[in-house]
Amino acid sequence: MFERDKDDLRTLGIEIEVGGLDPLFDDEAGYRIRPDSYALNLGEVTGSEIALLSLAAESWRGAALGDAAQSALNKLLSLGISSDYESIPAIAPKLLMNSENFLPIIRALADLRTIDFDYISKDLHVEKRTVNPFGLANSHGYWYLVGYDLSREDLRVFRLDRMQSQVAPSPNMAIFTVPENFDVQNVLNSQLFEPTMVAQLRVRKGKGFSLLAQSKILSDIDDFVLYEVGFSNRQKFIDSILWHGDDVIVQTPEDLRQEVVHKLRLLAGGNL
Repeated sequence: MFERDKDDLRTLGIEIEVGGLDPLFDDEAGYRIRPDSYALNLGEVTGSEIALLSLAAESWRGAALGDAAQSALNKLLSLGISSDYESIPAIAPKLLMNSENFLPIIRALADLRTIDFDYISKDLHVEKRTVNPFGLANSHGYWYLVGYDLSREDLRVFRLDRMQSQVAPSPNMAIFTVPENFDVQNVLNSQLFEPTMVAQLRVRKGKGFSLLAQSKILSDIDDFVLYEVGFSNRQKFIDSILWHGDDVIVQTPEDLRQEVVHKLRLLAGGNL
């Protein structure tokens, strides 16, 4: 039973040391759990925060930090707080990372290191790029690097699966800093998903985050906030609204509101 219990503790990410318990006497080997190797001082932690931390750990599966991330994830689960994935619907339950360049880019971001790589351009030509990396983000199942392209002297977005070589530190490295208040997700949304249509949505406070990437607040109404939201794909936008149920209400345009109401009635009748 003790061996079974030790296995259970290790599964929870708890390190167990084997050795003598009394430094003055040769006693039987004992087992010790050091508080500093297990204690978590996270303060008040919510279900949505546990979900986000779990997703961060999951994204490292198969990478160099996979074992450490999984151990951290097990410790989080042992807190007994249920993950609230419904509060972060824009993120899938598991972030897939299958690019060999993921870890080198993370290191370059941490060290503010200029990188070189070969990249497939829009006209399908392979070009060498030298980039100051500013951020890395996942959107619609793909990983993107956002950085300053030194040859083009402009901010550019690169999809990791279009990189045709191993990311490597550039021999022409220069000291650079990430712009103040830089937000990689906002850059990604503005460059990849330029809104062509606009709707006004009443969104319950604390909900609907996946709909609000391209939005601005118009007014605060009781438990709801009225947003002006930009979107480019009408059907995907409607699907996202339906997913949020009664947490999101379409205010305008009227044709969008009527289509959402129609689909909700079909859903209620089990015909969709």
